[in-house]
Amino acid sequence: MSTLSQKLQSGKFAITAEVGPPKGVDLKEVLEDAELLRTKVDAINVTDQQSSVMRFGSLAMCHLLKERGMEPVFQMTCRDRNRIALQSDLLSAYGLGVENVLCLTGDYVSLGDHPEAKPVFDLDSVSLLRSAVLLQQGKDLAGKELKGSPRFFLGAVVTPGADPLEPQLMKMRWKVQAGAQFFQTQAIYDPAEFERFVRKVEHLKVPIMAGIVLLKSAGMARFMNKNVAGVNVPDHLIEEMDRTDNRVQKSIEIAARLIKDLKGLCQGVHIMAIGWEKRVPAVLEAAGFA
Repeated sequence: MSTLSQKLQSGKFAITAEVGPPKGVDLKEVLEDAELLRTKVDAINVTDQQSSVMRFGSLAMCHLLKERGMEPVFQMTCRDRNRIALQSDLLSAYGLGVENVLCLTGDYVSLGDHPEAKPVFDLDSVSLLRSAVLLQQGKDLAGKELKGSPRFFLGAVVTPGADPLEPQLMKMRWKVQAGAQFFQTQAIYDPAEFERFVRKVEHLKVPIMAGIVLLKSAGMARFMNKNVAGVNVPDHLIEEMDRTDNRVQKSIEIAARLIKDLKGLCQGVHIMAIGWEKRVPAVLEAAGFA
């Protein structure tokens, strides 16, 4: 049983953070970033061709973290692989000691650096969860028996700030029914809005980890408000970033404040630093998790 599953299933507050593999094979920086997180978080998410940009593979990166004594969360998207490859990668992950799997549909290829690529989407996040559960029951999607069954701690994502919210609530219910055992959310900047969401889904009785994205500038906040569905950075936070003389310190301060405000509403936080991974320890220290 993974550390992440033990913490979340026992009701303890859990912390995860995210690293993105490089576009290439120079792994020095990403491994250094992961090393900084080793004693600060319970598990480290590894993104899977994030934003449809071709990078070093998530599964290989998870294996390297596991070899170094860190606990990975294998992010799997359905964009690039059919059901044969997805099931095979799930089996491979288990064979490499990777238990935590976050199931995602994936961004469209038009957003990435190979817009001419052919998207697959043979499965979506819900059917990927179902396939992982079937594998655990000893069968594949074709109904064929497996020689040995894997065991996973299965996660999914949800966007509490979506407008309208009902489609997210409906899909969250489907994901729980399909086998999701925990959720990590899109970026949260409004604790009151997040609390309203939590009240609507508390009957599902599934751990929710609130997403924290570090704000790098007021411009980044405005860009997300305009271009990232379900993300709403309040004006007062944008004004704080506009007025500050120290963007890094202000970003850490805002993230720590959000974690403190959200802690009583969720079962953990998931920090997405997006290039500022070296700032995560300072955020956690400021939030009281020294």
